[in-house]
Amino acid sequence: MPSPQTLDDADRRLVALWAADCAERVLPLFEVEAPEDDRARDDIERTRAYGRGELDTAGEIKRRFDAGRAAQSVKSPAAVAAARAAGQASGVAHMGAHAVAYAAKAASLAAANQETARRNEVRWQIDHMTPDVRAALSKLPLLGENSSGPLGTGLLASGVLAVTIREIQAELSNDVAAG
Repeated sequence: MPSPQTLDDADRRLVALWAADCAERVLPLFEVEAPEDDRARDDIERTRAYGRGELDTAGEIKRRFDAGRAAQSVKSPAAVAAARAAGQASGVAHMGAHAVAYAAKAASLAAANQETARRNEVRWQIDHMTPDVRAALSKLPLLGENSSGPLGTGLLASGVLAVTIREIQAELSNDVAAG
């Protein structure tokens, strides 16, 4: 029996394209510190190739830590979060919420007014969801409600990552209520 936190392949591909766009918005925060390190950019390009059906799910799950390693090559928290956003986008075959949460975190860490920057990034992410992406993400359980997968009670269930995911999920719940 599949986990309730697992999307089918078609939905994963839709979410991958959206997650790549979200991660790419903060990629310059990484690249300014590590201009010779192309791992994060490669992860985003691979995410898009996966979204277009050019790569398989199993291969992308295996490679999802490449940009995470890129995060070790930078020092600022914003650059680290941007690299993690790219890495998590490439692992969207596994779960996409990580990527967009890290993208919002990266944007906030790079700004003087961190909460405003995070909220603006979340608003951009929501505004750039297609109806199909919204429908796919709406199939997932709420953060922290099911311990069997990446939206369980672990790292994403607290702090700024959790706040971001919960805001996105609240927006999706509004879609369901209005629908």
